Amino acid sequence: MKIAGIISEYNPFHNGHKYHIEKTKSDFGATHIVAVMSGNYTQRGDVAITEKYKRAKTALENGVDLVVELPVQYSLASAEIFAKGAINILDNFNCIDILSFGSECGDIDLLKETAGAVEYALQSDEFHYEIRQGKSFPRALSDSIRLFYHDIIVDTLNSPNNTLAIEYIKALDDVGSQIKPVTIKRFHANHDEMKAEKDKDTGILSASQIRKMVITGEEFESFLPKSDFSNIADIKKLEIAVLSKLRTIDKKSFSKYANVIGGMSDKLYKSVRIASSINELYALVKSKRYTMASIRRAVLSCFLEIKADMINFPPAYIHILGMNSKGREILSKANSSIPINTSLKMLSISSRQAIHESRLAEKCTDLYSLSMQKPMPCGSDFTQKPILINK
Repeated sequence: MKIAGIISEYNPFHNGHKYHIEKTKSDFGATHIVAVMSGNYTQRGDVAITEKYKRAKTALENGVDLVVELPVQYSLASAEIFAKGAINILDNFNCIDILSFGSECGDIDLLKETAGAVEYALQSDEFHYEIRQGKSFPRALSDSIRLFYHDIIVDTLNSPNNTLAIEYIKALDDVGSQIKPVTIKRFHANHDEMKAEKDKDTGILSASQIRKMVITGEEFESFLPKSDFSNIADIKKLEIAVLSKLRTIDKKSFSKYANVIGGMSDKLYKSVRIASSINELYALVKSKRYTMASIRRAVLSCFLEIKADMINFPPAYIHILGMNSKGREILSKANSSIPINTSLKMLSISSRQAIHESRLAEKCTDLYSLSMQKPMPCGSDFTQKPILINK
């Protein structure tokens, strides 16, 4: 067995993801694949277009052997926290050989060098000076690295998948993991790219472009394996609920929620009293200091009541969404220090932290259900059966 870990959102699972899995097997000899997949909320500060069990099923039908959930406090977070949460889960298996991820550069040595540059820059006086000047975190980091390193390092950092890859490498180093990072050069459509007409001939478009096509009714079936889009989610259906919740938060309390950084709490408090739509709220909070993704994450974190201190703790458990026969082989080899189970109910009683984490997971799923075309009853996190595929 050679087990590869993949960190994913699969929002939705498309031909580029299938290509990544196939290359992980052919180029690096992986015989088994574990995917740590975001649940119902994504790193860009949005709801996933389809619920997590549907996305897990598609992944299992297309090369993944075991799908486990990345808890919401990590999936709805900055690249650094997203990476740390996922790496903690993979490292806890104590049987994962490699971590495979896509990148624009496709050069693992260059990514490692850039990761080192990021670590150095974050400790520099120059970086903290740039932050004090009101620059966003990504801009301050890029500008400070430019002072010490060649342009190729800055260019590597400024590509979205390279950025995540760098955070994976840093997180592996932080926990002293024995998992070896490997990378596969992305094939055409870049992460979040909305101008990929030239890539239609290749059969690969970005997840963002496919989501747009699903919502607008364009033909999208040729760009992804067979998937179930019978009950899609849209954050606009939560708009009034989000605005209502944020209007009840007092001025001092915004800062206790995850992703509310710097002076954003004051801007959120003032802006939500003016905004009549969620997009207007984003626009009112927007400034050169905050990226749009960071604002969306902050708004959802306040709505879902994700406390800031939750991201400081490693995951309390590993929740399995689905598996096939090879997934069971992975579990038989795992030697985790935290519980692994398909049942959130069983996981929820494993520790005091697990109680808090599972309650948050349940609440977030119940609220996510209201964003769906056909809302589902509460409690599905405790009643949904895992996806089991016999192959």
